[in-house]
Amino acid sequence: MQTEAESSAPAAAQPAMALDGITKTFPGVKALDGVSLRLYPGQVTALIGENGAGKSTVVKTLTGIYQPDDGQILVDGVPTRFATAQDAAKAGITAIHQETVLFDELSVAENIFLGHAPRGRFGLIDWATMEARATEILRGIGAEIDPAHKLRDLGIANKHLVAIARALSVDARVVIMDEPTAALSHKEIEELYELVEKLKAQGKAILFISHKFDEIFRIADRYTVFRDGQFIGDGLISEIDEAALVKMMVGRDVSQVFPDRQSAPGAEVLQVVGYSHPTEFDDIGFSLKRGEILGFYGLVGAGRSEFMQALFGITRPTKGVTRIDGRLTVIRSPAEAIAQGIVYVPEDRGKQGAITALPIFQNVTLPSLGRTSRRGFLQLAEEFRLAREYTDRLDLRAASLDTDVGNLSGGNQQKVVIAKWLATQPKVIILDEPTKGIDIGSKAAVHEFMAELAAEGLAVIMVSSEIPEILGMSDRVLVMREGRMVAELAGDDLTPETLVRHAAGI
Repeated sequence: MQTEAESSAPAAAQPAMALDGITKTFPGVKALDGVSLRLYPGQVTALIGENGAGKSTVVKTLTGIYQPDDGQILVDGVPTRFATAQDAAKAGITAIHQETVLFDELSVAENIFLGHAPRGRFGLIDWATMEARATEILRGIGAEIDPAHKLRDLGIANKHLVAIARALSVDARVVIMDEPTAALSHKEIEELYELVEKLKAQGKAILFISHKFDEIFRIADRYTVFRDGQFIGDGLISEIDEAALVKMMVGRDVSQVFPDRQSAPGAEVLQVVGYSHPTEFDDIGFSLKRGEILGFYGLVGAGRSEFMQALFGITRPTKGVTRIDGRLTVIRSPAEAIAQGIVYVPEDRGKQGAITALPIFQNVTLPSLGRTSRRGFLQLAEEFRLAREYTDRLDLRAASLDTDVGNLSGGNQQKVVIAKWLATQPKVIILDEPTKGIDIGSKAAVHEFMAELAAEGLAVIMVSSEIPEILGMSDRVLVMREGRMVAELAGDDLTPETLVRHAAGI
């Protein structure tokens, strides 16, 4: 096993594709910091890392969507540059994503060859050749699907096979599978494993990204671990176990990053019993006290955000009971949630949390118009006073409160969204990935303010995929997996290893 700097993997054939010292920086965030990756013909390499480790950025770099700031991409040992996704496709790099965009009104064959359909005389599409080649590709992956059928007539499993066929419609030499089993049944997953074996036998190099350790140990030949955008280690799957991989994924010291908190929870403010939804989550229940920060942890697809949206009234659970301050409460809309003292800071602040074309002060006061108007008329001075009160508390950095939110950094946008909900004077605030995509300075400010809110008696629910954040800020942590609560952790039981084990079902 390689740890931190040196590789102990035995020598192998020349990689079909490699990344060497790749760096990619976005405003305020270094997504990749000198990472390396080797993909070998006829082998499956598992790319492992918690959410935010840099896996998605690597996929986009391999497929030409992103261009690295530094480092090299090598194909058969030759330095290569992909200026576009088309360049990567021409080099035989193809990806099967968890959610591939397909078009219901087009035929199966049209979906498979969209953008690179075979053409005959005068540049017209050669329909007969396209359907024949589609049939050949589909049969090659064991899919008995008529290429002339409309995609809308297929079930979810067959649509997924069409997405795979689309990826293989180019002459692929490197196949990237990004969480390919997320929407598949057990039988369909077994069929995918068989497809992987066929692709290996054809000499294709496969990059397999999954949070599920049973899948990784089932089909991978090699592993590479990323953490916080850095290369941590690689080697042969046969030479490592689950415990060692978990340690590589989460091995960080977080004790000096977060504010010191003297937790003293008060009376129970929220009780949730038996919250269920037919497709997203089942039998979720917990209690929350004033002054407490309750963390929710889970991997992609665990159902955390879906549950929070139901608790806030965005979606309706099929069953479940909510009590606020001991009173049975029915929440059927966000307006009712806000009236009962529950507010929600969503993960996607740009689309769900703020109106980026409006100035800061209007965003902050939007849910509190009753406090900033008289006889139905808005009072501009009162709007500015309320917005200034809460943005000052969060140390918002902006030229003025007239500045459009869309012109702010990610961290300051997040502060606007938090300020907006705090201005409603809630009892419970739900923070869904509160520091996602913001720089370390803004993260520290958000963490400090969360600690202050809890100290003032506000009850905080924090959904986070960042293990250090969960460990550093939570009094208790509820772990979700596949829509269910699987563990409640606190005190000495709350460690990186126990979080990952419960979340991944190890």
